[in-house]
Amino acid sequence: MINKENVEKFKKELTMATTEIQKNGSAQNIIKQAPWTDEQGITMKVYQGVMMALEILVLIVKLYATWFYCLYRFFVPPEPKSVNGEIVLITGAGHGMGREMALRFGRLGSVIICVDINPKGNEETAEMVKENKGKAHTYKCDVTDREAINQLIEKVRKEVGEVTILVNNAGIMPCKPLLQTNEKEIRLAFEVNVLSHLWLLQAVLPSMMERNHGHIVAMSSMAGVLGLRNLVPYCGTKFAVRGMMEALHEELREDPRDFSGIKLTCIFPYIVDTGLCKNPKIKFPSLMKIISPQEAADNIVDAVRRNYTEITIPSSLFYINQWFRIFPRPVPLHLKDFLDSGLEAQ
Repeated sequence: MINKENVEKFKKELTMATTEIQKNGSAQNIIKQAPWTDEQGITMKVYQGVMMALEILVLIVKLYATWFYCLYRFFVPPEPKSVNGEIVLITGAGHGMGREMALRFGRLGSVIICVDINPKGNEETAEMVKENKGKAHTYKCDVTDREAINQLIEKVRKEVGEVTILVNNAGIMPCKPLLQTNEKEIRLAFEVNVLSHLWLLQAVLPSMMERNHGHIVAMSSMAGVLGLRNLVPYCGTKFAVRGMMEALHEELREDPRDFSGIKLTCIFPYIVDTGLCKNPKIKFPSLMKIISPQEAADNIVDAVRRNYTEITIPSSLFYINQWFRIFPRPVPLHLKDFLDSGLEAQ
């Protein structure tokens, strides 16, 4: 006999049974979705793991191979390339290292574009190049003026040809404590030592990239590797040159087009006797001697011809700096205090 009580009991049992079925279904779905039962997922994870292991192995092989190649090149340097016929533009060519580089490139058969804001010294440099049977042209230009630089490069292009080696050598060195350096001196230091590099690069790089041929030389300094008192703005400009050259190297290297024919060299000289360093301070002259412009130019031209990415002058400073950089910062400060070298305020 069907009554209300039996109906309610049947509904309750039916609800419980439905709930149990749903629970079992959900459990089965969870089991089916578990990663240890997903054959395709397991295969993909194994494949990805194997590929990552292979990539790491290839990376390790590349690291060791490159290290041994660099070690080999340390003992067996690459043969110097010819710069005969190259059009070499040198800023700050009127004196010092600029003049000495012009003379050396000229003797090697390059066509020299002497650029300086001082026409008298610039003309003297060109005459010295010609006396050594070299070819030289002179141009007056304020390298802080971007428009003037663009006009210069266009004029050189029409009168001589495309610049194939650019030497960003022009620079100034305000030497005094930061709080005694005025705004004009700081701005001028960055305009000459940094911004002029960028304006010249933008002017000459397109033609180099079009032909996949060229060489860019940037004059940084050991003051672009470590900080020195009385040279806060100057160190800032030279650190900037270093970073700029490293970034440009990566920009060219990672470009899908082939720009392997464009070489970059960053120079880190110690104190060079060019007249910029008015009051050098050297505790051990025999160990940390002042470099002559002639010696510096010899090193720079050799670095360009061997396609070195960077050099210090003297070369020993490169390895000393690299070694001490692996230590905590207070450690190399002891060596710096021991050598006690730098520049006194002007």
